[in-house]
Amino acid sequence: HHDEWMKIEEITRAQLTSEDPVFPLENALSLNPECNEKGWVAGETGPQTITLNFLKPVKIRRIFLDFIEHEFERMQEFSLRYMTQTGIQQEIVRQQWNFSPSGSTQEMEDYTVELDGVTRLELWIDPDVGREKVKATLKAWRVA
Repeated sequence: HHDEWMKIEEITRAQLTSEDPVFPLENALSLNPECNEKGWVAGETGPQTITLNFLKPVKIRRIFLDFIEHEFERMQEFSLRYMTQTGIQQEIVRQQWNFSPSGSTQEMEDYTVELDGVTRLELWIDPDVGREKVKATLKAWRVA
């Protein structure tokens, strides 16, 4: 069954630690696959945080993340957290993934969740654990 993806750009205010103006966050949040192909790229190397502040509290039932890496051999770690209007703050997932140009170049994660009254989602990405050589990227981030 197909979930109705939220139009994140319209219902949130995003905060970023950095971004490359050529590859803005809108590319990753867009429901348009052509924009997703370009994706988001950080403006500098090292860990990055993307925060989505919802204009009003929402129910979230599904979160989809798509990362892609064709060039670098690297181990990425990311963490996804949420906050609610009642002050709950909790990590949904923390995960590591090894990208390899000759092997796994894409990481897709599709989480089924039961989150009510969500006011904020926070995605923290360390693109190259233990080294500061690579910029974080995100192909697509969808929420339903």
